[in-house]
Amino acid sequence: MKVNTVDHPPGECLKMILPVRDALEILSGKWKLPIIIALSYGKRRFSEMAKEIPKITDKMLSKELRELEANQLVKRTVYDSVPVVVEYSMTEYGHSLEKVIKELHTWGSEHRKRIIGK
Repeated sequence: MKVNTVDHPPGECLKMILPVRDALEILSGKWKLPIIIALSYGKRRFSEMAKEIPKITDKMLSKELRELEANQLVKRTVYDSVPVVVEYSMTEYGHSLEKVIKELHTWGSEHRKRIIGK
């Protein structure tokens, strides 16, 4: 997307800023994207995610999962078993982030090469 910086109508900038701000609000923080990436590989139990995401605490994982669930990106399924099994998965809406994450991965990889040569 290339924005013409000279001839855009009044309010056009705000139309760009608000949705981006909304997206960043939902995905902000250190842990939400790693959780989404982990779940993009398939269903996970809480303990599996805690092991896959280095340095996340159980308290933080629980908090972030609740927020992602509230934003309809993650689904929590409780199975009636002994012991109770809880599984997390991406919703169809959550999968809509795959292109965004892939673009962030591509940009981040190129940025690493440019800045630190790795």
